[in-house]
Amino acid sequence: MELLLLLLCLAGPLFYQLVCSAPIKESIRERHLQGGSRFWHLSDLHLDPTYHVTKDPTKVCFSSKGVPVTDPGLFGDFMCDSPYQLIQSAFSHMKHVDQQPDFIIWTGDSSPHVPVDELSTEAVISVISNMTHTLRQFFPELPVYPTLGNHDYWPQDQLPVKTNTIYQAVAKLWTPWLSPEALATLQEGGFYSQLIKPSLRLVSLNTNLYYTPNKVTENMTDPAGQFKWLRDTLELSKQSMEKVYVIGHVPIGYLPYAKNTTAMREHHNEKLVDIFRSYSDIIQGHFYGHTHRDSMMVLLDRQGMPVNSIFVAPAVTPIKSPLEQYSNNPAVRMYLYNPQDYSLQDLWQYYLNLTEANKKEMPIWSLEYIMTEAFGIKDIQPQSLHELALTFEVSQSKGFQKYFTYFMVSYNETITCEDDCKLVQVCSVHFLDRESYSRCIKKGSTGGHHFRAKS
Repeated sequence: MELLLLLLCLAGPLFYQLVCSAPIKESIRERHLQGGSRFWHLSDLHLDPTYHVTKDPTKVCFSSKGVPVTDPGLFGDFMCDSPYQLIQSAFSHMKHVDQQPDFIIWTGDSSPHVPVDELSTEAVISVISNMTHTLRQFFPELPVYPTLGNHDYWPQDQLPVKTNTIYQAVAKLWTPWLSPEALATLQEGGFYSQLIKPSLRLVSLNTNLYYTPNKVTENMTDPAGQFKWLRDTLELSKQSMEKVYVIGHVPIGYLPYAKNTTAMREHHNEKLVDIFRSYSDIIQGHFYGHTHRDSMMVLLDRQGMPVNSIFVAPAVTPIKSPLEQYSNNPAVRMYLYNPQDYSLQDLWQYYLNLTEANKKEMPIWSLEYIMTEAFGIKDIQPQSLHELALTFEVSQSKGFQKYFTYFMVSYNETITCEDDCKLVQVCSVHFLDRESYSRCIKKGSTGGHHFRAKS
């Protein structure tokens, strides 16, 4: 732990010197900049200050937990969390791409995946502080709206229902970005809401309270009273004719890579899905992280009609477990939205080919895809995503294989997802509650259609 704290102190003042971005065609750049308002989405930075290239492959980073790394370089390794240079290169790329975004949403997880005794409350606060100050160095005038991740606490996952040292610390660190009202609920329960544009409210949820490994809250029906607070907040927004963006770390719905598994406790997921259906008319988008992969969901109402678009952003960290077949390249993304009604229009996904960056010792960030162009859809509204997801069901769907390649952030396009893998992916996109998801899995397992389109 002493080494970790020492390196945190050393990393803090550093400022990244150089980042290269692959050139974007001028016509595309013009459409990007003229296409309305924009904001960035960052998730799962997972700084590992111990990362350093050394001859012993088991000692490159604490986050590999002794597993030998495979191809370490200046910007990281797929067995490790993010070196500071990688995170700086991501922020530098964002600044290079767009000088005038409206804000950044940051959906949690700053600390590394290391054994519990390598961290402490003080170490976690130091990492969050480091990332907060680095963001402010790169974007001194830009509002940032954060949410806590399950690794933004010590011990990890065990986020409590009342005020504590970490909630109080992040409230102090994020004071430049948040209102006094937002800071008050943040330091009490780790969640907040804030009016960020005229008639646009951002709701930042502490979904870690519902995370299955959180033993503190496992027998609670409404941890920290967040469900009641959420209903009250959304009801007031509805009465005030506001639109809402919802952000959180642990996403709602079922995991796209594990059959019959929700990211949070199933009964808490059911309650959140119910609340979001009730207020789907004012919610213009959901934004989560946690899985480290790039995925989407479409919230359907009780009649099967698409009502909300949900996005899970891929991580900046490239780490994977030794048992996983694939990981993700580091990624950041930008959303385009309509400044009149705050509806989401498009998604621009950027990534760093980690292998190439290490080989060239240069972080060449590239545009991976523009969602409307990659999939031939007019926007990223619920109906468009719904119709897109229906095409994934088709056997040998080229659209689905493209989606799965992007799911891995172009880690390896030769890896395919078929049979049960595809079934789990496809069902997770459309079916967020137990009853409809179970029906989809059952039909898919017996050779039936996964779902039926609604017009």
